[in-house]
Amino acid sequence: MQTKPYKIGTRGGALALIQAEDVRKKLMLAHDLPESAFEIVILSTKADRMTNQPLSEIGGKGLFTLELEEKLIDGSLDFAVHCVKDMATKLPEGLYLSAYLEREDPRDVLIGGAANTISELPENALIGTSSLRRQALIRRIRPDLRVTLFRGLVGTRLQKLADGEVDATLLALAGLKRLKIEDKATEILEIDTFLPAPGQGAICIESKIGNSHIDELIAPLNDPTTETCILCERAFLRALDGSCRTPIAGHAQLIDQKIHFSGKILNDDGSLVYETQVTGNANDADTIGKDAGETLRAQAGDDFFKDWT
Repeated sequence: MQTKPYKIGTRGGALALIQAEDVRKKLMLAHDLPESAFEIVILSTKADRMTNQPLSEIGGKGLFTLELEEKLIDGSLDFAVHCVKDMATKLPEGLYLSAYLEREDPRDVLIGGAANTISELPENALIGTSSLRRQALIRRIRPDLRVTLFRGLVGTRLQKLADGEVDATLLALAGLKRLKIEDKATEILEIDTFLPAPGQGAICIESKIGNSHIDELIAPLNDPTTETCILCERAFLRALDGSCRTPIAGHAQLIDQKIHFSGKILNDDGSLVYETQVTGNANDADTIGKDAGETLRAQAGDDFFKDWT
């Protein structure tokens, strides 16, 4: 019997805390446990502290999770709550993604200051984003637009927009919904024209391999449909060696036990793109994603990837 509270690791931003609290509430309900059975432990990560540089220059996605994973490994945390799209394709030895909560809306949104939609933005408008994928996709639609680095928590980005530092920004609709500020979106970008990042909209739990007690605790939170789709998307990302240095988009849907996957890779300005669409059995989700990534890698050729390091 557990005598000490379970320790839930999270980053300290408003969105991360909402996600961790949601996990705690779901576990309380699933196991009829009091709030005191769980302690939310906040850790600052390098990605949170170094917001004036692109992630591609300071180490990539792993910087969102490093400090949390160190505490998982040494036993200071029982499990950690993350956005799936922040997770590196290769996790530290001994850790794994043990559950996926039901996915929220995976679409991106434009939040406009100078105009409400991409098509209405003035010529040469300045867009703030930290995502190479979003940069490439929006410039593919509007090659005249300029893009500037725009990192920080959601509130920080919205304040920069309000201060007129940029004409518009791009964010994930899922995060806005969790923060209950989805009314800030001036245009919701449909998946078929603005393909999301692999894992976008999904929350995962990371824990130690082989801890059966924690596995049993977390198991009721896992959503099988989300898990299947994420397995496909992360296999696609892994086949392309994806990181924050790479404009990669990929999204899987599960319909009647069939995986419908769309993936694409772009150069930085979106002028060159390779894309694929695949349908297959849900049981083959990992293989479908892997094969899709390898297909695009073969189509693009080695020269396309020479700057992806």
